Amino acid sequence: MFFYPDAVTYTTPAQLGVKVEDIHVVSGDRARLHGWFMPAVGQAKATVLHLHGNAANISNHLPLVAWLPARGYNVLMIDYRGFGRSEGKPSLDGIVDDAAAALTYLRTRPDLDATRLIVFGQSIGGATALRLLARDADGVRLAVIDSAFTSYRGIAREATAGGPLGPVAALAAGVLPGFDKDPITALKSIRLPLIFVHGARDSIIAAVNSEQLHAAAPGSQHWSVPDAMHIMALAQPGSWREKLVQAMDEAVR
Repeated sequence: MFFYPDAVTYTTPAQLGVKVEDIHVVSGDRARLHGWFMPAVGQAKATVLHLHGNAANISNHLPLVAWLPARGYNVLMIDYRGFGRSEGKPSLDGIVDDAAAALTYLRTRPDLDATRLIVFGQSIGGATALRLLARDADGVRLAVIDSAFTSYRGIAREATAGGPLGPVAALAAGVLPGFDKDPITALKSIRLPLIFVHGARDSIIAAVNSEQLHAAAPGSQHWSVPDAMHIMALAQPGSWREKLVQAMDEAVR
């Protein structure tokens, strides 16, 4: 219900005109993870850790962040365990460990400023980002949470409501993470600037989820993007990208 990984190559860095460095990170249970590090064009303002959605692999999500190096930001994209060229089998707790390993990796690179980090999570990557930051936010100046959900059990019910998997979701609820591990619960432990982004036409994860996350995080921002579909709010050049870059620049200045 939560993971749809594959190892297909959808887009190459060369097709988008970006340079990448293949990197490998070892996660908490010794799973070897593959990622792409994209250096900023010119002097880097900061480094973005991108946590992607639940389908395919980083080559499918590359177009969503390949524009950031030209705006002065390093980007690390990491494939969770079982995705792309990463080892292992995905699990909801395991991918949080994977995100933590990626964040630790960024802090160990001597060519990066470990005090100027931004976490950008999309869909399940947004939920994962919140759980990550609740336990480790050292050096992170801003988190951008795009098209995320409030609760694992809640989104499973929403995704299967009225369909043939409805009874299955009800039975599976007992094995899904409980309220103590939900993204909305993680907000209680996060003390950094947050921006919640959601496309108003998202048919995968209802936009009300970001509204609820925003309401649970005093001082956060909520951007509702008209006509945007799931994780597409920042996919095209325009005013919303410019607004994001301005927010990032202010956060790391």
